[in-house]
Amino acid sequence: MIVATAGHIDHGKTLLVRALTGIETDRLPEEKARGISIDLGFASTSLGTNVIGFVDVPGHERFIRNMLAGVCSIDAALLVIAADDGVMPQTVEHVQILDLLDVRRGVAVITKSDRVSEDRVRAVYKEVSALLSDTKLAGFPTLAVSALSGQGIEDLRAWLRDLSLDPQAAVAEGQHFRLAVDRVFTVHGSGTVVTGTIFNGAVTLGDHLMLSPRDLPVRVRGLQIYGAQAAKAVSGQRCAINIVGAGVEQVTRGDWLLSPELHAPTQRFDARLHILPIETSALTHWTPIHLHLGTTEEMGRVVVPAGGNIAPGASSFVQIVLEKPIAALHGDRFVIRDQSARRTLGGGVVLDPFPRKRGRRSALRLSELEVLERSTASEILSGLLDLADGGVDLQRFACAMNLTPERAADVQRAAQTIVLGKEPEIGISHTFSDLVGNRILSVLEQFHQDHPQGKGMTSVVLNRATAPKLRQQAFQHILRRLANRQALILSDNCVRLINHDTTANPIDNQLWQEVRRVLELAGAFAPDIKQLAAQLQMKETVLRDFLHRKSRSFELIRVTENRFFLRTTLADLAATAHDVASLSDSGLFTAAQFRDAIGTGRGLAIHILELFDQLGITHRIGNQRRRGKGPAETLCAVKATKPADSTGLNNDQI
Repeated sequence: MIVATAGHIDHGKTLLVRALTGIETDRLPEEKARGISIDLGFASTSLGTNVIGFVDVPGHERFIRNMLAGVCSIDAALLVIAADDGVMPQTVEHVQILDLLDVRRGVAVITKSDRVSEDRVRAVYKEVSALLSDTKLAGFPTLAVSALSGQGIEDLRAWLRDLSLDPQAAVAEGQHFRLAVDRVFTVHGSGTVVTGTIFNGAVTLGDHLMLSPRDLPVRVRGLQIYGAQAAKAVSGQRCAINIVGAGVEQVTRGDWLLSPELHAPTQRFDARLHILPIETSALTHWTPIHLHLGTTEEMGRVVVPAGGNIAPGASSFVQIVLEKPIAALHGDRFVIRDQSARRTLGGGVVLDPFPRKRGRRSALRLSELEVLERSTASEILSGLLDLADGGVDLQRFACAMNLTPERAADVQRAAQTIVLGKEPEIGISHTFSDLVGNRILSVLEQFHQDHPQGKGMTSVVLNRATAPKLRQQAFQHILRRLANRQALILSDNCVRLINHDTTANPIDNQLWQEVRRVLELAGAFAPDIKQLAAQLQMKETVLRDFLHRKSRSFELIRVTENRFFLRTTLADLAATAHDVASLSDSGLFTAAQFRDAIGTGRGLAIHILELFDQLGITHRIGNQRRRGKGPAETLCAVKATKPADSTGLNNDQI
């Protein structure tokens, strides 16, 4: 558990930490010479079976950036107010910052209480109560102590012990590792060491991590928790990590050490921003600001919707645009200060770390941001699925929400997500899937009415007509789902309804009657296209086009490149093949035996048998064959799945 101090300069924060832990947190020569804290100080103490880490922050207004780095990920705060001074300017600003960072647990400590009268202590109690009354810190208890005499220190220790047992401090499961770097130094014989508070997840010896946003891969060589060697460190702990792969000059406060899955630097993010009520004027569109997020400080600007403004005490959705990329995820708290870094303006929470650049003002985007304010990942995903007409990029969602694969799968199940495609996986809702499916069938039906002889629509055109924002890869999955339900047919990159017959028109009907008459009379001696065209006295190209279109109705099946048979004829020939097999004690027969049985040439007999082999009616064993599936049911179940192949079999019929 991590507890940070807060309060005005010279109110006794460092002395209070020393009284609780026995550790002097002022380590810099300048701090010791001037008697004030300049940078962050760290200490820890054991309370029973638990260890509490303390971050001592500077109270001078010039070092507010250091204070912000120290309170970026804490479990509770020690708000320190000196009894003689009472509430001072930095007391107020520190309370504002804790409130903006949503720190809800802590204690107000009135120090130096032995130096003043009881009446003065009671007056400071009232000041503190009034200061906290309109903030998230309103529930803080108030204790009067003296770090020098020890008065009240045991009561404060008891409060901290109870706090350390609070279940709210439990480690968050299902998240990747993240640590905000607040110090970096070199240890002789070990190399680069970074320290910080673990925001999420856990780290173990040997882990491969990334320094973000610097894009530097590193490996964990060593771990220390509160000065003791460790094999693992978890969320809510401060630790020191000895890393391999980055020199001390390559790392700085503000960097993040994190799992590679989370390395996704961003230069803009959408957020909910709250402006402090004490501001004297509204925050306007494109205002330059200093952003503080984690231990990061970066210059940027605030994009207010429709170029408007945010009144003091009000909040609004905004987009923060930064001068340089940072590492940020959904739920991260941040504070903004003015361009000169002298005044805290407000703060808020990151909603979307990877926002779109366009359409920020649309009603859809507003609805998405409202969904992103929901409390759980599954509720957020469910809401986005309901809104997204292009689906949800599940990998980007998992990164933004910091979900491990196992946790992401749980969230997807809870949101009843249909997962489509790979790299990236796209999630859609069952409602959207049904909607797109109905659109596809409706558009195909209209297309067939307008183009009765057309073989179908290309999937790309159909995609644009029915779900233009859905990626082609994901759209293909919807098409395959419909094909599996036998609602449509995918063939040669074309899509058509399963019951569509491209020859269902008067001219083709008449031609079919003539073709069928000739083929019925020919039986096993079906003429090739050239011979058939001569008999029918028509152009070969016109007949070829008709035969290929008619074969999609399954009444006609292509056996060779230029020869088509009636399905009924092939059923009879298949029955003959089974009869030939039954005459043999072994159940095997040769192509020559089949040829003799049907009376054709050897070449045509072999082409017919090869078709039967592919349909499973016969099975080839060396130079012989044995019977397979029943010919009648097999040929009646013929369906289109693939385009024609080089063997002469029309796989559209399989």
